[in-house]
Amino acid sequence: MNFSQFLIILKVRIKIFIIAIFVTVLTATVVSFLLPKTYTATATLVLNYKGTDPVTGVVVPGQLMPGYLATQVDIVQSENVALKVVDMLKLAESEDAKQNFYNATAGRGDIHDWLAALLLKKLAVTPSKESSVLEITFKGQEPNFVAAVANAFAEAYQQTSIQLRVEPAQKGAIYFGQQTKIFRDRLEEAQAKVSKFQQENAITNADGQLDVETNRLNELTTQLVSVQSQAIESNSRQQNTLGSAENSPDVALNPVIQSLKVDASRSEAKLADIAQRVGKNHPDYQSGLAELNKINAQIQNETRRTALSVGGTASINRQREAELRTEVASQKLKVLQLNHLRDQLALLKQDVDTAGRDLGVVTQRFSETNIDAQSNQSDIAILNLAKPPISPAGPKILLNILLSIFVGGMVGVGCSLMAEILDRRIRSSEDIMNILDTKVLAVISPKYGNKKSKPVIGVAGTFNRLLKD
Repeated sequence: MNFSQFLIILKVRIKIFIIAIFVTVLTATVVSFLLPKTYTATATLVLNYKGTDPVTGVVVPGQLMPGYLATQVDIVQSENVALKVVDMLKLAESEDAKQNFYNATAGRGDIHDWLAALLLKKLAVTPSKESSVLEITFKGQEPNFVAAVANAFAEAYQQTSIQLRVEPAQKGAIYFGQQTKIFRDRLEEAQAKVSKFQQENAITNADGQLDVETNRLNELTTQLVSVQSQAIESNSRQQNTLGSAENSPDVALNPVIQSLKVDASRSEAKLADIAQRVGKNHPDYQSGLAELNKINAQIQNETRRTALSVGGTASINRQREAELRTEVASQKLKVLQLNHLRDQLALLKQDVDTAGRDLGVVTQRFSETNIDAQSNQSDIAILNLAKPPISPAGPKILLNILLSIFVGGMVGVGCSLMAEILDRRIRSSEDIMNILDTKVLAVISPKYGNKKSKPVIGVAGTFNRLLKD
């Protein structure tokens, strides 16, 4: 069926088409007038919610969280909020409500749940696309009742939002209270370990004691270096003295030996002068020789004593060096032990500092969550309260009539096509070609509007076309 055939069928079945439209419009109009009037009331809310994690304390604006407004719409439309509305308005106490509940359910179930389900069926929540405004609309037959229900839903939503925010905060406060006790015990345990360690090792000021012992080690090391230099020098002098005592600087620089050498030179000169005047057996010569021998003996004695003195100094220096080495080693071991104790004490004090910081953080979070748990302030504000509507929102008679015209037209088209299918007739040359499976050579149609006009024969095809077919 092409479009021209469709128009021909509608033209032929125009009565059916008009009757279908008339019946549909009449039915819609009558029903619209018979339907009870309905009213709608809208309460407007502003959402300024900031999402706060009760454990981490991270604050994120609710508008930045995906699905925030959709979540709030679901909360408003939840059974929890609807049950609060039923309790606020005391709907379950009405005798009419009880009778309707019994008639609908035969007394099975809970009247509060039944009333909440009825309210949710007539509730519409519309979020704003570009702001944090939420509209709560309720529809019903009583203007005052729909306004009261819309406002009750807004208030119940506020209470529910406070409950949803406070309950996690209360649980968080309990958790942080327990953690505060645990971290306080850890801090006390760490401090006790520090005190016990100081008492066991007699540490009053680890850094001060370490500085004193380190300075002492430095002093002993300096003394050891000095004594080692003196020992090297004294050993060299001793070796020089043992090899050639007379050429030793200590012997040469000894004032007693120098004085004796001067006396020996004088005695030698005196003895030489006497030897020129008298013989070797002369008493004067023997007296001068004895004096010279005595002086030389004194020089040798002083030389030996000086050599022994140099050896004693070297021995003392070696002994002093050994003692200082022992003291330095002992002091170094003591400093190392103090370093080890100081490191252990530093680790224990670090544990104390860490426990103190953790306790401070947990205490702060406990205070914050405890305050949030005790707060009853809502982040949702009522922008506009619902007011009893003056004019009804429905039924919309004009809109229903316009829709009925469209629906009636669709019904008329369907009825016309159905009538044509049940009583099929030839309406055009196409029908002849389709039904009789033959060719149409010409169509004779009168021209209306001129009484003297004759029928006109229109050729449907040429001979060439016939031959091709």
